[in-house]
Amino acid sequence: MKTVRLTEETIEYQGLTLLRIQALRDFTVQGMEVSAGEMGGYLEKERNLSQDDNAWVYGDAEVYGDAWVYGDAWVYGNARVS
Repeated sequence: MKTVRLTEETIEYQGLTLLRIQALRDFTVQGMEVSAGEMGGYLEKERNLSQDDNAWVYGDAEVYGDAWVYGDAWVYGNARVS
């Protein structure tokens, strides 16, 4: 079962279009609860975030390029991972 979906909310960063994510199910990552429907950070593409684990991108954090967030990892704040 997928963990997130890409929404239509976008931002531009260095010529890339990044899409905000939304949680599709409840899960816990590093002791933090993520609820279905919760809005997260931004991805360039779906494969930047594992759909098989409890990884999450919070707030205004951005993940793009060949970066891949997986396992119980979480990216937050104003972080940019590429």
